[in-house]
Amino acid sequence: MGLPTNMANAIYRDPGVEHYRGNPLIEALPPIMTTKQIKQALSGSIKFDLGDIYTDGTHRVHIISQLLDDFFQPLANHLQLESKISIMIRQGYVGRNLGDGSLNTHLQNGYERVMTGELEVFRFEHVRSTARSLSLIGCSGSGKSSTLNRILATYPQVIFHEKYNFTQIVYLKLDCPLDGSLKNLCNHFFRAVDIALNTDYEKKYALKRHTVETLMALMSQIANVHSIGVLAIDEIQHLSTSKSGGIEKMLNFFVTLVNVIGLPVVMVGTPKARAIFEMDLRSARRSAGFGSLFWEPMKAPSPNADKDQIKKAEWGAFTDKLWQYQWLQKRDEVLTEEMRNCWYDLSQGVLDIVVKLFVLAQLRAIVTRTERVTPKLMKKVYDDELKPVHPMLAALRSGDPEMIVKYSDLSIPDIDKKILELSAKIDSVQAGAELQRYSSNEQAMRLYNLLVAMDCDSDLIEPLIERAFSLYPKISVRELMPIVLEWYGLEEKEPKKPQNKPTVIKPPEWHTLDSGDLRFKFSQCGKGQSVYHELKRSEVIFDVVFWLRNAS
Repeated sequence: MGLPTNMANAIYRDPGVEHYRGNPLIEALPPIMTTKQIKQALSGSIKFDLGDIYTDGTHRVHIISQLLDDFFQPLANHLQLESKISIMIRQGYVGRNLGDGSLNTHLQNGYERVMTGELEVFRFEHVRSTARSLSLIGCSGSGKSSTLNRILATYPQVIFHEKYNFTQIVYLKLDCPLDGSLKNLCNHFFRAVDIALNTDYEKKYALKRHTVETLMALMSQIANVHSIGVLAIDEIQHLSTSKSGGIEKMLNFFVTLVNVIGLPVVMVGTPKARAIFEMDLRSARRSAGFGSLFWEPMKAPSPNADKDQIKKAEWGAFTDKLWQYQWLQKRDEVLTEEMRNCWYDLSQGVLDIVVKLFVLAQLRAIVTRTERVTPKLMKKVYDDELKPVHPMLAALRSGDPEMIVKYSDLSIPDIDKKILELSAKIDSVQAGAELQRYSSNEQAMRLYNLLVAMDCDSDLIEPLIERAFSLYPKISVRELMPIVLEWYGLEEKEPKKPQNKPTVIKPPEWHTLDSGDLRFKFSQCGKGQSVYHELKRSEVIFDVVFWLRNAS
């Protein structure tokens, strides 16, 4: 077996806490982070270049889609989870010190368990377990798994202590098996260790006919041999009470991991795992626990909140940050409260839905040539693309706990397929435009978009671009730009010939006009809605009643 690629060599630092000092397993960990450092470590990294707004739609699909994986705005819940995991890992190592012999006692006890098959056997005086357990509950799409992954990624997974010739696993994360059995959960444990260390524990233990008790004894020994800092078990709702021997046996399994093996455990699941978690919370044996976190969707600001209060609230701060990442040519720089309220109503503050709805809305804006996200467009995307999650979001709107639990496994299937479908539509729309202009010359199209963005008259620049590429076919867009701008300046100085016919834009195309155009405002009116409402919302109409009320 080769060495793990994710292994770091131990570098020892003062942990800054007295009872952590002198423990190599803790001193080799990264320093405890401040709140500011946590935010920096967890935040997503997205490069935003204004020039990308004017690239063709096919390229913008790829740029916009990065938001699905890379956008992450740390919230209070995320900071709280990081703090708890940080404590769990370090406190769990207090009773397993590589430097004072307590780890060796753990190892001997683990060996005795394997040899006798009894988890309660101890050769030496039992070392007090300092491990903790934590339950994280939230509906699917609330960011549990992605946040957990980002937090764990702030630690090296494997650390090699050359001085002690010892390999430490800082964290191990595994998903519950879909068949819901405890035995397969144990097998997943061995597989996860093999992936981290390039070992063959699964072949040695998991593929043999061992009982759950024997497998747990083997897990205990492996957890001690490699000093696993924390075990994170995701999708806990998949555990089946029938295949696992009932809720009581499942609870015993997790209590044994923490209290007997001394392994800190984070259990992550949706409200469908409520029966397991509720018994866990009521159990007196859970004295070593570290509590439960309940993650609910973000709350909308109070209707009476002013603009400053809205911006400071989590929903306001999150949407303001995400709104900045628009690659649309007619984007509105400021997020209006009508747009924000519409966004919340459709997504109900579920992080996954908030981001996916925004990504799909941008792609739809390119397809329809609207080139801006509006409430009307977002509602259309919600109706067309997010039908599978309508029942769940309706349950969240109702506030009925029983309905929410019923639909707690929120997911948007085939999101990649939807993006590909919209991408194909963008290609066809763009191909039609390019066939009309410049004979499908991609560089010419890019130059055209850049010049239009600089408020150049599109009717004037089209022939100039054709002339430029005809005369200078081998030079770059950057070099062509000043040439075309110089010609454009000369063209502007010449008196324009009167056009025989004004350009007629038919009502179905009014949504592509500029935001200030009255025809665009008319296009944003919903069914049965008068244009007066839209004009009043846009503050085009002077509100006499409001003025008189405030004047008095």
